[in-house]
Amino acid sequence: MKKRNRWMLILLLLLFLLAAFWFLYLQPRLPVMTGYAAKNMCSCVFVSGRSPESIRAVDLDFFPINLTHTEIDREGRTVTATIFGMAPRTAVFREGLGCTLVIDASVQALREQAAAYTPPASLPDDPDTVPWPMGDQLPDTIFPEVDQGKLQAAIQFAFVEPELQTRGVVVVYRGQLIGEAYAPGFDRHTPQLGWSMTKSITSALIGILVREGKLDLDQPAGFPMWKDDMRRGITIDDLLRMSSGLSWVEDYGWRQADVLKMLYLGEDMAGYTMRRPPSADPGDEWVYASGTTNLLSYIIQREMDSLEEYWAFPREALFNRIGMRSAIVEPDVSGTLVGSSYGFATPRDWARFGLLYLNDGVWEGERILPEGWVDYSRETAPASAGEYGAQFWLNKSGTLPDVPGDTYACQGFQEQRVFIIPSRDLVVVRLGVTDDDTFDFNTFLMSILEAIEG
Repeated sequence: MKKRNRWMLILLLLLFLLAAFWFLYLQPRLPVMTGYAAKNMCSCVFVSGRSPESIRAVDLDFFPINLTHTEIDREGRTVTATIFGMAPRTAVFREGLGCTLVIDASVQALREQAAAYTPPASLPDDPDTVPWPMGDQLPDTIFPEVDQGKLQAAIQFAFVEPELQTRGVVVVYRGQLIGEAYAPGFDRHTPQLGWSMTKSITSALIGILVREGKLDLDQPAGFPMWKDDMRRGITIDDLLRMSSGLSWVEDYGWRQADVLKMLYLGEDMAGYTMRRPPSADPGDEWVYASGTTNLLSYIIQREMDSLEEYWAFPREALFNRIGMRSAIVEPDVSGTLVGSSYGFATPRDWARFGLLYLNDGVWEGERILPEGWVDYSRETAPASAGEYGAQFWLNKSGTLPDVPGDTYACQGFQEQRVFIIPSRDLVVVRLGVTDDDTFDFNTFLMSILEAIEG
């Protein structure tokens, strides 16, 4: 009898542990999994124009996301994801805005939110008839110092290992596109997700407002809920440099980190970040935090007279002025553009963005960014040990030992990159779906540089 009771106790203990694991650990994470699957499937189908089969086979084929099931409504332009029939999450596509994960709202409410919005036309109208860099008509420029054989070999380095899943590479030298390559199923017309490379776009939009005199780097962020504590001293400069002092965990693993809660559990990403408590005085610590970029995006919104004006601002103030006709930054449910993470553009358009910075914020003779803004973007943020500037990553610490120290980059999850190398007059774009820290960017860039140096 005693033995039977002992086994009963063990069984009850196991059941208790399983229940605790379910309710405390697994169940709260299910909406993150299905939210990730619904949002990415929606964007890849309706923004990038890719097949659902290719998305399931690669973009969603990692544990635990590969346990989800997605259903696509092409007529309604929505995607719903579930996991074992539970935790359904839906993402909706809206013209000119891309996809938004529906949280604490309805698809109909989001459609009504955008009912009055007419997206600005993308320029140029016919890029194939417009010379590069504004358009896609490439000149027959031949640079004698470029060894084309070596350059093509250097570009193919990015595609040799299938598990790296490189999807696009573009090389721009002395303002001209001198090399590009794409994986099967992708080409120069396919918009691709930049993830955190979007942060650099948000920084540029802040710069444009600074040039217009609407914002000042030293002005406090000015959120009412911060007025009675140490957060009231956080400036726009602190946010740009990831030195706000806000408590934040940037972790894409299994634990419920701030970044996952913000992206997949809340309808207002800037609002989530505003509520984070302080952990240090502004400017004293450097903590990479996607939430701070969404605060910057909200600050941009605050300067506009309407949601429609705000949504049109990136295209009218930046994208159309430099030929980034494919570019789009998707909003959250509140309407704030997810400036930390949800920017799509073709590899050529990402290269155009890098070229704007290579040319000190000037595009074909027109100044887009404030004078000195590019230099400011490359200045080291406090306590970042030479790794970070103002929404750009730096190579001052020698992270890429065989690459010039003046290199700086837009950098995103799954090894998205736009490298800008002023001393070599070079921009290099690499896009794909790769486990972080597995792509050898040092060798990749070094090979390109050797090809150009002859």
